[in-house]
Amino acid sequence: MQTILVTGADGFIGSHLVEKLVDEGHKVKAFVYYNSFNSWGWLDSFPKEKLNKIEIFAGDVRDPNGVRTAVKGVDIIYHLAALIAIPYSYHSPDSYVDTNVKGTLNILQAARDNDVKRLLVTSTSEVYGTAMYVPIDEKHPKQGQSPYSASKIGADAMADSFYRSFNLPVTIVRPFNTFGPRQSARAVIPTIITQLLSGKTEIKLGALHPTRDLLFVKDTVNAFLEIAKSNKTIGEEINIATQQEISIQDLAQTIINLINPKAKIISDDIRLRPEKSEVERLLGSSEKIRTLTSWKPTYTFTEGLKETIEWFRDPENLKNYKTDIYNV
Repeated sequence: MQTILVTGADGFIGSHLVEKLVDEGHKVKAFVYYNSFNSWGWLDSFPKEKLNKIEIFAGDVRDPNGVRTAVKGVDIIYHLAALIAIPYSYHSPDSYVDTNVKGTLNILQAARDNDVKRLLVTSTSEVYGTAMYVPIDEKHPKQGQSPYSASKIGADAMADSFYRSFNLPVTIVRPFNTFGPRQSARAVIPTIITQLLSGKTEIKLGALHPTRDLLFVKDTVNAFLEIAKSNKTIGEEINIATQQEISIQDLAQTIINLINPKAKIISDDIRLRPEKSEVERLLGSSEKIRTLTSWKPTYTFTEGLKETIEWFRDPENLKNYKTDIYNV
């Protein structure tokens, strides 16, 4: 049995990853963001019998002392803790450097000091910016079109430097646009679903023409696990993508058709990114992950979308979302 640390365990993808690891019988230490409410994020929604199997570590990845304590005795680290909201990064970029770059540096240093066997650092497809060619493979140029994406480029470069300088067994894992239950309303799919389920007939969105490569969260989690199993992935940057794309407008209309076909889409200027910051097209190549691992998606887009909608239909889940405001 391996001891596995998951940072960002209280968040969207992190909570799904923790759940999968516990179900597989691993010893899991969940690094959650310390707060005075003693909230463990989405882990608080777990059944008590599952939660009792998890060791909770409350801390802050920006603090190197707490990170060193969390990493002691750990075999594998999945580093997912990050600030991810793009609009918030426009007016608070310092916090993105502190959390995403310095926080990742703290994880790398602690992993090196404790001889961790594997470290997976979570990147984002946003590091590529608008596609210069498709499908976007791992050799595609990086372009920081927002302070958020710039901070993730910095974190990825720091991780790569530790592999090259110290032979740290790092893999940079780069999911494209993951969606599913528990996702924050700062993402487009929960934004659409929660507005519809709260009874709104005018769905407010930003730019409708950009395209995205959408990946169901359970497939993303399975990709993390498959990447960690393969020694061929050490020192590599690896996309997790479906190699299919859909425009935001077509996505919104698909969801509207499933929930309330009478609803219509309204453009909301406050939701628009600055022109040069908008990532117009994301379509990822999955060739590398399929070559180095046995991973492939098991959910179709429609299957994942229906499961997501059903989760949001539960009033206990929907009540956690503020559908009357723009979630930055």
